[in-house]
Amino acid sequence: MNRIRKITRLLVVLMLLHFSAGAQNFVSKNIRIGLFSSTPLEDIRAVSDNGNAVLVAKTREIVVQLAVKTLEFDRKLMQEHFNENYIESDKYPYAKFKGVIDQPVDFTKDGNYAVTVTGILSVHGVDKKRTIPGKVTVTNGVVQISTEFKVACVDHDIKIPKLVFTKIAEFITIKAEGKFNSLK
Repeated sequence: MNRIRKITRLLVVLMLLHFSAGAQNFVSKNIRIGLFSSTPLEDIRAVSDNGNAVLVAKTREIVVQLAVKTLEFDRKLMQEHFNENYIESDKYPYAKFKGVIDQPVDFTKDGNYAVTVTGILSVHGVDKKRTIPGKVTVTNGVVQISTEFKVACVDHDIKIPKLVFTKIAEFITIKAEGKFNSLK
């Protein structure tokens, strides 16, 4: 009986590999993700070049993940407070987005595509359905994405103490951009 299960599993894996081999998939290990908060008292900036992403052309599915601790702030004390007090990155180490590009994109043809992507944004252990605007550019088989959108701290249960409430905006601007290479 175990032998039949092993053979069945092997056949399923081989079939999945066969069907996915025909699909064009793209991967990136250096998506640049930044955040910005502006108040009259203080601007807060952070950026990471370590976002990972996968894009499946046939289904237009995209997954982006960032290890939160890779975000680098202008000041180390801000980075420490962000990781320990607000995002709790030891408990919630990743920010993730998994969605589907709403409009058709021809990944085999050079062009610029204004798109929206609908999916789930997971930050601070809270999942929220979002539709995010963006741009997809295809040039010589290389796919590039870019987006800018706002996230409300309250939507992801990120508590801002009253003592520093005037220094941190209610909405944080998120920017992401990067190039994908064809996964062969």
